[in-house]
Amino acid sequence: MNQPVKTDYSHGFGKFLEENGFIKPDILSRLQEEGQKQEQTLSQLILGQNILEEEELAKAKAAFFNIPYVDLRHVPVLPGVLALIPQESMNFYNFAPFELVGQVLKVAITDPTNLSALEALEFLGQKQNVQVQLYLASESSISIIIGKKKNLKRVVGEALKNIEIKEKTDNLKKPGAEAKKQDKSENIEEAPIIKIVDVILSNAIEASASDIHIEPSEKDVRVRYRIDGILHTSLMLPRNILAAVVTRIKILSNLKIDESRLPQDGRFHMDVGKKSVDLRVSILPLIYGEKVVMRILDKTGTVPTLEELGLAGRALTWVKENIKKTHGIFLITGPTGSGKSTTLYSVLSILNTAQVNIVTLEDPVEYFIEGVNQSQINPDIGLTFATGLRSILRQDPNIVMVGEIRDKETAELAVHAALTGHLVFSTLHTNNAIGAMPRMIDMGIEPFLLIASVNVVAAQRLVRKICSGCKQETRLTAPIEQEIKKSLVGVPPEYLEGIDVKQLKIYKGSGCDKCGKTGYSGRMGIFEVLPTTVEIQDLIQNKSSASKLYEAAAKFGMITLKQDGIVKVVKGITTMDEVIRVTTE
Repeated sequence: MNQPVKTDYSHGFGKFLEENGFIKPDILSRLQEEGQKQEQTLSQLILGQNILEEEELAKAKAAFFNIPYVDLRHVPVLPGVLALIPQESMNFYNFAPFELVGQVLKVAITDPTNLSALEALEFLGQKQNVQVQLYLASESSISIIIGKKKNLKRVVGEALKNIEIKEKTDNLKKPGAEAKKQDKSENIEEAPIIKIVDVILSNAIEASASDIHIEPSEKDVRVRYRIDGILHTSLMLPRNILAAVVTRIKILSNLKIDESRLPQDGRFHMDVGKKSVDLRVSILPLIYGEKVVMRILDKTGTVPTLEELGLAGRALTWVKENIKKTHGIFLITGPTGSGKSTTLYSVLSILNTAQVNIVTLEDPVEYFIEGVNQSQINPDIGLTFATGLRSILRQDPNIVMVGEIRDKETAELAVHAALTGHLVFSTLHTNNAIGAMPRMIDMGIEPFLLIASVNVVAAQRLVRKICSGCKQETRLTAPIEQEIKKSLVGVPPEYLEGIDVKQLKIYKGSGCDKCGKTGYSGRMGIFEVLPTTVEIQDLIQNKSSASKLYEAAAKFGMITLKQDGIVKVVKGITTMDEVIRVTTE
């Protein structure tokens, strides 16, 4: 545990405040005299007489003790972190955990000279098998965190007291459960389990999570949030409240509460503060119960522009040129969660005018765009991408968006639509842009049809952006510098404007209140855009290897996913760790 280096708190702190311009000498003398008479500490007098704001005093105290300061008012603290320290200890010693990074638990404290508190933290750290790192925070901000812990503990406690999960689960399995469905819904509406689900949902939305995972195991239930593409454990729940939590979510999603053997999908809407979100729900039966995954779709956010997505240079030019064409196919490739849908919505928003008819076929509809005719597939009743696309082509569309090309029939219909005067947008699951053409050929599409219909292929990934609040230059090691310079060979000069390749700099986020101490805030795309030039069309016609396609595309100015990522590294947008994480196959 990091220890403060100064211990002469009673006398040394006042002198420190005076020497650093926080308090004038005459005011300090007066406060010290009053402190002796009234038996109050210097800090109490400073705050009581409004000489310094509480957070300003906490910053000064942190500098005096040579430990980091944290403003907990702006730090989203996950319930799973709060669970690591008992409520009684937090109340008694006035400290609070606020972040767990690997095996390091960050704890905020108001008085680093309290040896009893330090010993308690050392004991708790050993018990939880974590290393405690001290931060200094104001008393009121620590009280906010302690209050969150109290609320969470109270909510879970009430749920355990008032809900007889086993009885509800047993009743759901009995004949006649359907007839009792309404009664059960009413019971659950009155139960404290609602508060637990509300806490799970509101915490995720406040933390800007993209997904919520509720995962049952043999002994407990783990709740995780995906924030900026990374899963974080938020909360551990008792095993015996799983059924009630899942049932509550089923009610919100208008799903069958008495069906626990088959997967179910649904969605619902909720407002948290100024945010209005849709939640897409997927429930999957596992051996220990039903797992719930909820995708959070923020309706209050605006659709990003192509530049905001991360497109630049020739890649941006090629995309803009090809979306203005009246016919052809625009393919976006990448794994699930790489931002393909957001890119498609961004493009559709650009093309969405009163002069064109845009029809989409999605799985599911994630964002609603005014003026766009959006439909959703339903394989259970025979509405697949292929059958839906046939119907769409009879709707007199100018522009068609098909969520994904999954099979030969859909691929053939997309090609046919492009060749008959429609502009078609779709996605494909391949690792890179070059791999899209061989994938379509493997589906059974003839090469001559591909080169006649496909205008451009873009591959993408999402990297976390360095937090602007704590961005700082970091040491560039020789191996990393060599890797960067090697990757930048052949990159067109327009991508490297403002960069001195001979004096490269890279950056990282040190961690601050704004980013929750992660060093990252938000995400951006890295792209690989393949235009179908005459030379590339000839190579596709001859079913040439991927290496030959890459060579031809590079001559024309295409950069790879990794190269685009490294350009964003030297521009100070992201880190090498992020680029390696998303481009390693």
